[in-house]
Amino acid sequence: MSSQLRIKICGVTSAADARQAALLGADAVGLNFFAQSPRYVAPAAVESILRELPLFVDAVGVFVNERLHEACELAGRFGRIHTIQWHAEDREPDDPFPFRLIAAFPVADQQSLLAITRYLDQCRDVGHLPAAVLVDAQVPGRYGGTGQTAPWSLLADFRPPLPVILAGGLTPDNVAEAVRIVRPYGVDVASGVEISPGHKDPERMRRFIGNAREAANR
Repeated sequence: MSSQLRIKICGVTSAADARQAALLGADAVGLNFFAQSPRYVAPAAVESILRELPLFVDAVGVFVNERLHEACELAGRFGRIHTIQWHAEDREPDDPFPFRLIAAFPVADQQSLLAITRYLDQCRDVGHLPAAVLVDAQVPGRYGGTGQTAPWSLLADFRPPLPVILAGGLTPDNVAEAVRIVRPYGVDVASGVEISPGHKDPERMRRFIGNAREAANR
């Protein structure tokens, strides 16, 4: 794994939190467009958040059970969102161009990994591999932000032919261990750096980013 671990602060709902995440060294922030999420951000509030992001901090639009072309259409209204994180119970390979696609999957066991591999094989067959896969804890009816950890030991040997982003229950206290075991391309955190859902704690973000990068450099 490259020492240049990528770090995404997800479920950002305010311009102040976006600005703080960028100042602390986050590579990306996630804006959740899933209306049932406690971290949902209304489209009317998105522009003020995007204005706070420096040039090289990526804005990721998070979508759940949307058709991919509909997610791309909404993200395209803002101009500054270039990556889509797509959670879907029923998905078919599709072309997200001009967006980068992070295909997100819940993982509980070996069968979960086989499902990811089958999807990637289908994507390869049609010439549209995603830019990365995000692996999260499997919690029925929930799509991220659960505070539950993914099965790190299972993921330690999972090496698909594209970057893996680890999510699920990461905190400042456990992210170093997770990075050492899984050796991911990136890590994604929401609830683990919050005061309350959607409201980030600067000190927790600082510790999370510092501990993750230190572990990646070992």
